[in-house]
Amino acid sequence: MSRRDSLLAALVACIWGFNFVVIDWGMAPRGGHHVPALLFAAIRFALVAFPALLFVPRPQAPWRTILLVGTFMSMGQFGFLYAAMHAGMPPGLAALVLQSQVVFTIVIAAGALGERVSSAQVLGISLGVVGLVTVALGRGGHVPLGALLLCVAAGLSWGIGNVIARAARVPGGLGLVVWSALIVPVPLLGLSLLLDGPSAVGQGIVHLGWRGGVSTVYTVVMSTLVAYGIFNTLLARHPSHRVVPWILLVPPVAIASAWTLQGEVPNAAELAGAALLILGVMIAQGVLRLRVRPAALGVRRPAPVRPR
Repeated sequence: MSRRDSLLAALVACIWGFNFVVIDWGMAPRGGHHVPALLFAAIRFALVAFPALLFVPRPQAPWRTILLVGTFMSMGQFGFLYAAMHAGMPPGLAALVLQSQVVFTIVIAAGALGERVSSAQVLGISLGVVGLVTVALGRGGHVPLGALLLCVAAGLSWGIGNVIARAARVPGGLGLVVWSALIVPVPLLGLSLLLDGPSAVGQGIVHLGWRGGVSTVYTVVMSTLVAYGIFNTLLARHPSHRVVPWILLVPPVAIASAWTLQGEVPNAAELAGAALLILGVMIAQGVLRLRVRPAALGVRRPAPVRPR
């Protein structure tokens, strides 16, 4: 990758990493009221779909694929993520746990698509699971278990969406994001009315305020349209293994942003779990390649054959 494209990839990671703090900031209570999480996500995807779909061509995929991708990659992932953050999941930790999607994607693709899992991926998955367990056990009491499980569910939903999109082999990722967003707002709004109640939804809309508006604009324009546009352009120019690993910068950016702006200081166990999870993801994605010497395995190299 050229220096320009590397900087663009780093910019995408920064936009997506800062996104978690922006979401948390937009949902923060104000005036004794808060914006319900599912309502907030519904508003985001309503603005992702309109008016973008007037300018972005529909992806070359059947409606069934668009429906499934929207259900898992958009509605499931962000519905669970917003609910997790509303339930007390800190932004930095949320960005980290969401990377469990890599583990879920590899495992689900192996079962559903018959993709072969290498020994390096098995090692990476194992380290990722240990990292998640370490985060869960060492969350220091300030992160509710329910919020953590909701965030893991977001990663699982993202992983399922990844496998569906991979199986469909749909070109033009931005078009798939925009058009699949069509099916998200109504179900999430309905769930918010059911779980939060009409009164809470009405109060949430009234008290959305300028902070909720700025947060929504950032998540729609910067995180979705701009970042995905750049990311998909880079994927069109370069092999995926040169572009996708830049996503690993998202959790450190999110953790640094939350630490600086919100005083979210991770404890030792969370940092250890974060390191294990990111290491596992790097090994599973092939960013880190382990070379094992035959001698270390007790295997002797055959003696070279010399010409007579």
